[in-house]
Amino acid sequence: MNDVKFDKLNNHSEVEDMDTAEDNIELDRGGDVNAKPVNGDVENGATPKEDDGMDDDESRAEATFHYVVKNISKMQKDTDLSPPHYIRNLPWKIMAMPRYSPQHSSDKHSQKSLGFFLQCNAESDSSSWSCHALAELRILNFRTDTEPFSRKIQHLFYSKENDWGFSHFIMWSDLLDPDKGYYNAKEDSVTLEVHVVADAPHGVSWDSKKHTGFVGLKNQGATCYMNSLLQTLYFTNQLRKAVYLMPTESDDSSKSVPLALQRVYYELQFMDKAVGTKKLTKSFGWETLDSFMQHDVQELCRVLLDNMENKMKNTCVDGTIPRLFEGTTLSYIKCKHVDYMSSKTEAFYDIQLNIKGKKNIVESFKDYITKETLDGDNKYDAGQYGLQEAEKGVIFLSFPPVLHLQLMRFQYDPITDANVKINDRFEFPDVLNLDQFLQKPEKTPANYILHAVLVHSGDNHGGHYVVYINPKGDGKWCKFDDDVVSRCTKAEAIDRNFGGNDDEITVKHCTNAYMLVYIRENSLDDVASPVTENDIPESLVNRLQEEKRLEMQKRKEKVEAHLYMNIHVLTHDHFHGHQGNDLFDVDKSNNYRLFKIKKSATLNDFLEMLSENLKYPVEHLRIWPLTYRSNQTFRPTMLEVEANKSIHDLADTDGPWYVFVETLSVESTARSLPPFDKESDVLLFLKRYDPKTKSISYCGHIYTPITATVGQLMPVLCERGGFPQGTDLIVFEEVKPNLTERIEDYDIPLEKIMDELMDGDILVFQKDDPELHHYELPTAKDYFKDLYYRIEVTFCDKTLPNDNGFTLELSQRMNYDQVANAVAQHLGTDPYLLQFFKAQGYREGPGNPIRCTYEGSLKDLFTYFKQKSPRKIYYQPLSIRISELENKRQFKCTWVNMKLKEEKELVLYPDKNGSVADLLTEARKQVELHPTEGSGKLRLMEIISYKIFNIQREDIQLECLSTAGTKSFRVEEIPLEEQNIDTEEELLIPCAHFQKEIFSTFGVPFMLRIRHGEAFSQVKERIQKRLEISEKEFEKWKFAIVVMGRQTYMPEDTESYVNIQDFQLHTMQSSGMQARPWLGLDHINKTPKRSRYTYLEKAIKIHN
Repeated sequence: MNDVKFDKLNNHSEVEDMDTAEDNIELDRGGDVNAKPVNGDVENGATPKEDDGMDDDESRAEATFHYVVKNISKMQKDTDLSPPHYIRNLPWKIMAMPRYSPQHSSDKHSQKSLGFFLQCNAESDSSSWSCHALAELRILNFRTDTEPFSRKIQHLFYSKENDWGFSHFIMWSDLLDPDKGYYNAKEDSVTLEVHVVADAPHGVSWDSKKHTGFVGLKNQGATCYMNSLLQTLYFTNQLRKAVYLMPTESDDSSKSVPLALQRVYYELQFMDKAVGTKKLTKSFGWETLDSFMQHDVQELCRVLLDNMENKMKNTCVDGTIPRLFEGTTLSYIKCKHVDYMSSKTEAFYDIQLNIKGKKNIVESFKDYITKETLDGDNKYDAGQYGLQEAEKGVIFLSFPPVLHLQLMRFQYDPITDANVKINDRFEFPDVLNLDQFLQKPEKTPANYILHAVLVHSGDNHGGHYVVYINPKGDGKWCKFDDDVVSRCTKAEAIDRNFGGNDDEITVKHCTNAYMLVYIRENSLDDVASPVTENDIPESLVNRLQEEKRLEMQKRKEKVEAHLYMNIHVLTHDHFHGHQGNDLFDVDKSNNYRLFKIKKSATLNDFLEMLSENLKYPVEHLRIWPLTYRSNQTFRPTMLEVEANKSIHDLADTDGPWYVFVETLSVESTARSLPPFDKESDVLLFLKRYDPKTKSISYCGHIYTPITATVGQLMPVLCERGGFPQGTDLIVFEEVKPNLTERIEDYDIPLEKIMDELMDGDILVFQKDDPELHHYELPTAKDYFKDLYYRIEVTFCDKTLPNDNGFTLELSQRMNYDQVANAVAQHLGTDPYLLQFFKAQGYREGPGNPIRCTYEGSLKDLFTYFKQKSPRKIYYQPLSIRISELENKRQFKCTWVNMKLKEEKELVLYPDKNGSVADLLTEARKQVELHPTEGSGKLRLMEIISYKIFNIQREDIQLECLSTAGTKSFRVEEIPLEEQNIDTEEELLIPCAHFQKEIFSTFGVPFMLRIRHGEAFSQVKERIQKRLEISEKEFEKWKFAIVVMGRQTYMPEDTESYVNIQDFQLHTMQSSGMQARPWLGLDHINKTPKRSRYTYLEKAIKIHN
């Protein structure tokens, strides 16, 4: 805590050191929330009103109140609290107490001061609230002609810091000095006063709709930048009307951007609470990370308007975006001494204004249209007139009804080599005339009314965004801070967002406007015309209201979910067509009937529900729960019914309950299902196997005595299988996956011949055909064994990012050729024109390639995969056969053209045992050589850290080249000027760019031909010409010879001459290694430095 000392008592208009009432001085805590006022009176001060219509009740933003502290001379340790005054619906109190410094209060040398604090919402039990406020704390002078003693604070009040002020506001001796005028000796009192300006609070029940008529938008984490823009566009009422009219009847509700925008706008207009934006960002195709990262608002504005404009094409609102936002400029170049001018008309949706060094918006517009003179080396090529001095500039032809101005607060700083925020003061008016910036006046004056001010608090690394909006253009402003909306003054919306250092505490240095929206005065009635229910299509209203009804229903179901359980009902229909083990696949089948029933319901309640839904009488229904056996099969079993047991107790599960519902056949004349004796009968299910089609057919179920034999079941099996009576059949018991046993003796009772006979057992039968051995899978046992080894594999195209691929069901026993053939058949290509890659086990993406000579099985490729993880293999289409490719080496390098531009990446496939010459031969097929400046010969360079490390000889074997670490390779055409080097007098030297430190290299390095004894000024001229650098820029460059990590700068004031010995190979004495010197070009790197977290800097894209 900082102690404040005074030599003189003066008013203080700037922020001073301050603290909470809770500090480390060993006194009774002054800020006790339960402390009662010791004495004194409270009086209301006047609440200044800047704008008509500002709230003057408990929700007011600004108030002044004071408190008379009596018996002040007798105050020792007491904390004096005023009664509460309500601002922004929160209770605020003046808190006063004596304070001692620097020792304990018992120390006779300690100095006594008045502690003066402002307390907010101290008695609340909530820990989630917060309220930012500015306040002036004053001690009034009872002499009316003397100013009060005051200090200013600003603070974010919250539960742990609910009071803020000064422990040593004024020395006690000065406070009680009669000459100062603060102490009323007659009343033994002082009067404390506070003037508070508070933002609307967060985390409490602030009713934005009640106080402003509008609601806010919820923040998803870092979407305040988007919320500011959405509110701005929402209050562009003509745009909102057009959005409502966009046809979305057949749109996918999860992917349609227009529908999501309609939903947000509708809810902003008619809901009473803050609106969510998750469905909108989902429709953008944004992943979670995209939503939680702050982006550039200007970029989002352009992308969103562009998306909407495209979606509006060929609809009834086609052209709305350009009609509202499009202006035009004329870009021109006019020669000074000849009659020649080149011009181009261009459209704009926003204007970027430079604010650095500019006082206000008019100066920025003047800067925007300032002419640039093209002279000297920068003359304009005027065609037949040759190089001419000229003026280059831009002028406005028209301004739109809605003018978006982007203030360039974030700019690249070459000194720090980073983007920085410009917090300079920059003024903008509420009424703006732009006629002077037009080439010729338009039909109506270019008068504009300020409609919205988008504000950023923070620096270039992040911060918070809010927007101030003047909805009707009548000067009544509101502040939109995510989910909180509040009325505010014109000064708060405009003046306090100019930025810059200000003596007023009400302005934060890092808080300022970065985007302005103006509406043309003669277009205001149209652009801001009220949006009524009649402007919204009835079909859209019905759709959105139905969505909301379903959401409410789902929310209610979620709240009541613990009272209900789900029952998945299966009938014979669900078993037909199943080709696997058991009767259905619980992991894949989702077409069962879902019933939701109260856990307290009885079995009879459930049967009544089934009867009503399935249209069967109760006596025609029987329930067979499906349960997992110890061998992991999932089979129907007998339901043990107990009186008065609830359905939840019967199910004995917290998850969904699966039941098979047996129904009486429609052909049956019986009045109810046949009786079933659980002691002597067994429920069996029947399947038929067809070896010709390698398929299974479901044949229903039967009740049979446990003493019956398979022989006695033959007539039923023939009938169910569609075979003539007396047909010889082979019968199997399907025990579990990979265990299907043939029943050899048909005369032994089922209870003895079948393994642990129980309800739900499955018999599989087929015709006994002497030709069975001709089939690939002759018996049901062979079929189920093959099935056991079948898996689903997803194949993804390696060349397509985020490819979902396709899925094939394959046998784990397949070899490489069989897999390749299956994939090629699906793709309609040649299996030898495909290359396959394993999936990485630890993350998404392709791993090592699978050679076409791979001798293992498909199962071996997934040895280390988890049981339930999806099996995935990547592939890529080839232009050459895989067998040929595997005898070649993939080699990636960059092609650099004659202008030293990295033109493209080359992926070459030279022979594995080839040389650099073979590589360059392959490269020649993919590049275009320069017709005049090139020699027609190529070379391969090894690049490390933006420096040329080596030029590879053509006879070097490719196996000697490694691309590990930071090393890369580039291919380029050797310039003509670098041919025929005189090895005695001339040398090719490497050159590289760096900034300040020789380890801070960047850009594209290059080779340069130098001659012994030539003036270094000539070398610089060749470099300037080669790199096409302007004279003005080149003057700032410095040059250094760099040898083994040390640079020697060339003198700038005297002429120097080339000594080729300076660039010969140097040998390190310690290691014997050789290092080649290089010529360093020291200048500013104008390419902004990229963050290490490049994934956070993705451009904004709306994918749908």
